[in-house]
Amino acid sequence: MAEAPAHDYPTIEPTSFDVVICGTGLPESVLAAACAAAGKTVLHVDPNPFYGSLYSSVPLPSFLSPLVPLSPSGSGDDSHTVVHLHRRNIYSEVDTSGAAPEPSRRFTVDLVGPRVLYCADEAVGLLLRSGGSHHVEFKSVEGGSLLYWEGQLYPVPDSRQAIFNDAATLKLTEKTVLFRFFELVRAHIAAAAAAADEGEEASDKISDQDLDLPFVEYLKKHQLPPKLRAVVLYAIAMADYDQDTDCCEKLLTTREGIQTIALYSSIGRFANAQGAFIYPMYGHGELPQAFCRCAAVNGALYVLRMPISALLMDEERKNCLGARLTSGQDILCQQLILDPSYKVPILDAPSDALEEQQIAAIRGLQLSSNLAVCPPGLFMVYLSTPCADTSTGKQYIKKAIDALFAPQASDSLEGHLEETSENNEDLRPTVIWSCVYVQEITEGTSSSLLSCPTPDEHLDYRSILDSSKKLFADICPNEEFLPKKSAAVYADDDSDSAE
Repeated sequence: MAEAPAHDYPTIEPTSFDVVICGTGLPESVLAAACAAAGKTVLHVDPNPFYGSLYSSVPLPSFLSPLVPLSPSGSGDDSHTVVHLHRRNIYSEVDTSGAAPEPSRRFTVDLVGPRVLYCADEAVGLLLRSGGSHHVEFKSVEGGSLLYWEGQLYPVPDSRQAIFNDAATLKLTEKTVLFRFFELVRAHIAAAAAAADEGEEASDKISDQDLDLPFVEYLKKHQLPPKLRAVVLYAIAMADYDQDTDCCEKLLTTREGIQTIALYSSIGRFANAQGAFIYPMYGHGELPQAFCRCAAVNGALYVLRMPISALLMDEERKNCLGARLTSGQDILCQQLILDPSYKVPILDAPSDALEEQQIAAIRGLQLSSNLAVCPPGLFMVYLSTPCADTSTGKQYIKKAIDALFAPQASDSLEGHLEETSENNEDLRPTVIWSCVYVQEITEGTSSSLLSCPTPDEHLDYRSILDSSKKLFADICPNEEFLPKKSAAVYADDDSDSAE
């Protein structure tokens, strides 16, 4: 993979490719791997000196730099109709507080915020199929899930044994109701899988009428009390908005809820995974790098520090013929794919519209040093919430910080540790450094050139991968998306035994 020094751009040969991709975020990298596996010639460039784009993991001292991208400028002849590009900042309202603890480079920060993978996640399946699993290592997220309910944090049971071992959170009647519900869901999942294999309907399946119900109504139908409904809706099914209000426009259906519960109950797929969630060592930026390596094995060409400055357009046909790089070189292609930080005049990328009156859930994720993202004894915590109004969203996050953490009491790490040991009245952890910012959410767009989606508000990558599949179908309508045969062959290949 070529990595150009700053302002010393290499000449790229050849000058024509089937697919040119700018940005090495997760959807762009998955598309590069899929297109290369389908036999397409791929040029993959990135304006940054690192892989990952909006999905990267960066050292704490460098964390703020990706939040303010620069607009590239270019030169070259005008043998084509040229539409100049500018990069837009999808981040805004950036507020930091506290002093970064030393050594700050031992902290790695994910731009995508709180995000995990389920053991049965499709992203994990794609990594196994494509061979990308050889380039990334996962570990369990310690501690499981917690629900903040009436001023306290409660552990969320993730198995039958966990339900009956819970002595502090659930009463006996609540355990019985929750156990019966999980057994009902488990029987439905098993019956649905059997029906898919044998082509016969099973009596244990939940009816289509119930599957189309709002999930909250289905839970009420099975007499789950408010606390258990909150556990299932927000801590297991991962609903993003208050499901008990009449104004909620994103009501979770029973079908959607059970699909997530099936992922949540996938414990045991990997021998070293202790819970439902796994996390990539060194951060989520490892995922796009893994897919980029798969693409490179299949012939994709990589150049970092290489922005695209303009589109080359066919004025008569109104379609894109290629791209002009900041080096001034023109590259022709059949399909151009841009990351969402590029503002394209001919594209109108839709953004998610949220009703301001909707009450949104706040997702939190705490990571420890076992994932190599922070020093021992300290933790990285991510919080996020979808919002229509930036001030309201930031207010929600700051209220969550105030509820979960003690206020900053010193400017140094030593002072923080000393005060923690001496002050036993407030057992909440202390915030040493924080950064609160707003990120715009846009969907992927199809036309004569494609634009990939930004990181969304969800805890996993299902929506991102669905969008990537649709974009791939536009490029290669008759090709399978990352088939297993596309994986590179390794001498110690144990992908079949990993499950």
